[in-house]
Amino acid sequence: MRINRYIAQATGISRRAADKLVQGNKVFINDIMAQLSDHATSIDKVVVDKKRIFLPAEATTIILNKPVGYVCSRDGQGSKTVYELLPDEFKALKPVGRLDKDSSGLLVMTDDGQLAHELTHPKFVKDKIYIVHLAHPLKGLDFDAITKKGVDIGDKILSKFRLEVKDESHMAGKSHSIHDSCFAENNKDWIVTLHEGRNRQIRRTFSALGYTVKTLHRITFGDYKLLNIRTGQYEKA
Repeated sequence: MRINRYIAQATGISRRAADKLVQGNKVFINDIMAQLSDHATSIDKVVVDKKRIFLPAEATTIILNKPVGYVCSRDGQGSKTVYELLPDEFKALKPVGRLDKDSSGLLVMTDDGQLAHELTHPKFVKDKIYIVHLAHPLKGLDFDAITKKGVDIGDKILSKFRLEVKDESHMAGKSHSIHDSCFAENNKDWIVTLHEGRNRQIRRTFSALGYTVKTLHRITFGDYKLLNIRTGQYEKA
């Protein structure tokens, strides 16, 4: 396999990051400095930044139902981390598309660098679906701003995403369609569908319009669905 894919699978970083390591002369294959076009197999000696790396026997991916109050990093700096919920065999896995401390739901964790890249790179367009509960009902004008015009959240690009009134089909992870006519006055519970993933985009968008997000729970990420996994539990994907 190409050396960037080898490094990605062995370390969990993206292929682009692996390319930078090769270009920085930090990768050696059988004691020879690697080039971007080089290939490597499991029998080769591959050294990255003076440390030998190995392909995992088999890539491992799990889906964790992250509880509120846990952070998606190894060093919680005083907070509980998702790694406290996992057995030792899964503690080398890395989270993909992190959830903040106050959010819950589907968290993909893997040692497959290519999978992580495909889930997060914009060119692959992986939908992420969330259940959001607002402190106050959403007004029609604000619904239009979020779904059509876009909301200024301080980035160069206005924030827009799909909104739909929550129903039980979403909780079951079933497919659904989005229609503007689904807006309902006095509704605090919404399904948000994102194509992108800017930092805290959902919370920042509602906040810019004067709303507080009370709960934010992810149920879908690309082809992965939370379904019936209990809070704090996980399943192998």
